[in-house]
Amino acid sequence: MYFHRQAKNYSLTLIGFFSIFIATPGAKADEPSSLSQPSMKLWYNKPSGKVWESALPVGNGRLGAMVYGNVQTETIQLNEHTLWSGSPNRNDNLLALDSLEVIRKLIFEGKQKQAENLANKVLISKQSHGQIFGPAGEVHLSFPGHDHYTHYYRELDLERAVAKTSYTVGGVTYTREVIASLSERIIAVRLTASRPRSISFTASFSSPQPNVEVKTLHSRQLTFAGTTIDHEGVKGMVRYKGIAQINPEGGEIFSADTSITVRNANAVTIYISVATNFNHYNDITGDESNRAAVYLNRAARKPFSKIIRDHVSAYQQYFNRVKINLGMTEPSAAKLPTNERLKNFSSTNDPEFAALYYQFGRYLLISSSQPGGQPANLQGIWNGSLRPAWDSKYTININAQMNYWPAEKTNLSELHEPFLKMVKELAATGRKTAADMYGARGWVAHHNTDIWRITGAVDGAFWGAWTNGGGWTSQHLWEHYLYTGDVAFLQTAYPILKGAALFYIDYLMEHPRLGYLVANPDESPENAPAAHQGSSLDAGVTMTNQIIFDVFSSTIRAAELLKKDQAFMDTLVHTRNRLAPMHIGQHAQIQEWLDDIDDPNDNHRHISHLYGLFPSNQISAYRTPDLFSAAKTTLIHRGDLSTGWSMGWKVNWWARLQDGNHAYKLIQNQLTPVGVNRGGGGTYDNLFDAHPPFQIDGNFGCVSGITEMLMQSADGAVHLLPAVPDVWRASGSIGGIKAIGGFEIVELKWKDAQLVKVVVKSHLGGNLRLRVPNAIELSEASMVEATGENPNPFYKIAGTLKPVVSAKARISPVETRETLLFDVATQAGKTYTFQQQMP
Repeated sequence: MYFHRQAKNYSLTLIGFFSIFIATPGAKADEPSSLSQPSMKLWYNKPSGKVWESALPVGNGRLGAMVYGNVQTETIQLNEHTLWSGSPNRNDNLLALDSLEVIRKLIFEGKQKQAENLANKVLISKQSHGQIFGPAGEVHLSFPGHDHYTHYYRELDLERAVAKTSYTVGGVTYTREVIASLSERIIAVRLTASRPRSISFTASFSSPQPNVEVKTLHSRQLTFAGTTIDHEGVKGMVRYKGIAQINPEGGEIFSADTSITVRNANAVTIYISVATNFNHYNDITGDESNRAAVYLNRAARKPFSKIIRDHVSAYQQYFNRVKINLGMTEPSAAKLPTNERLKNFSSTNDPEFAALYYQFGRYLLISSSQPGGQPANLQGIWNGSLRPAWDSKYTININAQMNYWPAEKTNLSELHEPFLKMVKELAATGRKTAADMYGARGWVAHHNTDIWRITGAVDGAFWGAWTNGGGWTSQHLWEHYLYTGDVAFLQTAYPILKGAALFYIDYLMEHPRLGYLVANPDESPENAPAAHQGSSLDAGVTMTNQIIFDVFSSTIRAAELLKKDQAFMDTLVHTRNRLAPMHIGQHAQIQEWLDDIDDPNDNHRHISHLYGLFPSNQISAYRTPDLFSAAKTTLIHRGDLSTGWSMGWKVNWWARLQDGNHAYKLIQNQLTPVGVNRGGGGTYDNLFDAHPPFQIDGNFGCVSGITEMLMQSADGAVHLLPAVPDVWRASGSIGGIKAIGGFEIVELKWKDAQLVKVVVKSHLGGNLRLRVPNAIELSEASMVEATGENPNPFYKIAGTLKPVVSAKARISPVETRETLLFDVATQAGKTYTFQQQMP
């Protein structure tokens, strides 16, 4: 069967034979055993000292720990996922509704600064601006006589989720292993030595939290208890209890009032349990002491060998789903410690380090986000400060969403659950905010929230007068359905989608000059054009229009699939057609605002108006070539160097633009030691992303971006190798990643940027439309040339509104790689193997 070749940038560009080999339904698609990957360890030849960002993170979604690896006094800094300041509270400003029309009038009259001043008084919360994710404290292990040591080594083994430290003193090799058990709700520490009766230390506890009661119990338990702090007028009422039980093998154990000493033991296991009284965002009636004891007692009866075996098994159920190999690194570079490889990454070709960073991001999500727990916050589940940056809470104008970009596509769908649950809880608290502040139905959230699920506006109108936190986060519910096809889940998600859409139906108003339906007040997150007197406030900004378009489109599709609310669907379709389309401005850029006032020299970290390129699919190389070109212009204007998370987002954008070399340049910029990029972020020695300071979203954003470089599925097809950079083109592989519609890329191998082998498992059945860079053989199955829209309902795309183009714009077409496009009808549970066509 032969296909014709089309021009670049458009739908179909193909010629060649194809051949499929169909495997049996029993193929284990989640175990790509034929794929290999390089060593997955972060390692160092020196301790962390006092630098928190050099310590190594472990976590199980409930507990997090930072392991310093210091010799004389080891420090294990602890977090518990519900240990937050404050208590149940609301933070709506009830003055908003009466002043809403005045603010809107001022914005339409071009008096944005006056509107912002008024909004600061009547819209921004006069109560809490969000509570703080706080630390529990630190367990210290002091080892007398260990001042002089040799052969120091510490590592974080990503394949086992174990932090290990070893060194030699007086001819004895000491080893410490630390895990945050995924099978038990405890931290476990194992101390061993190469010679019997060599382990002696004193355990103590400290905490930045005030009024913590520390004492010993039964000579083997070191306990601590307290209540979290008050913050911004909200009383701290989260009670917490921690227990560290020390089980020596041989030797002696002694207790003082606030410390425990072990002498001459052969080995020691320490079990650490921490719990709070938190049940729910509006319920803190739990028994923290009983919980801590139950978790501890359940684990402490098991030997460490079983604890670690069960932990590794539970962890690898997630981690082993994906394997990645981006090529081989020169041995001389690969053998260097992680901090030195980080230092060299921007100037050397180290593909194994990029693969390590990718899997480190997946490790962080597994460790910080587990079903039933709290979502990963700005710092995941790790924070050592009583007053962390931005309270280490949830910023939902980009950062919290970015945390979960890898969840579905890197085969960690279950770990999306804490975030999806939070969205449903925000929908509950946000109903009152929508009614009281805006007189609207449905629900709304602004740009920040916390464990108490606040939905009021915070920080100041410049940042907080943004009403799209609910709309954007709701799209994660739809995304989860698109990847899983879980209709039962969609049934539960539909009221949240509908509620987000209802809010916009009531909130939108007609622009008096342009006639579009627009949000007002509105803003493009954290950015302000010079024309607005330094104010961010406006009406109908581009990002908001894109988010509303997605909210309406996903709600329409969900209602169609569930066969409900036909009248409401009709309303959404009619209203969607009246939204403002994207505008291409005088510089051939995507306009950030409805007025053509973008500054080509603006290097602001937020490029919110490219939401339509990623994570949305409204801007496409094949469906909207002019917008595609304008998006590239916008990215060039904004530049590369920025905060860590911003560079992570840019990796995804350049991947969507199918420019692998530029995406890789951003990876190099991001994987640069913090402080090197002038005016920008980077990466700490422990590979935490630096805004700076530490924000975990950049780690997750880059993982998503690397996945997008190798596979995309948002634009009507499963697009393989859309943006492979030159440094990875020689050869590589990835397996286990997921595409929309329940397709799993079990195995994807390439050589010279050409597909060599592709194995796809269809979990849901339906049409598989593949976009590929080269001819692949097909046999034993029917295949048709792909034309028109993809008939697979998961790939139905709402048509982007036709853009308004400035007469001054000079749009240059973007060259993209030629591709082949075809359809294969798949059956649920079957695996399909494609091979490169040989000449």
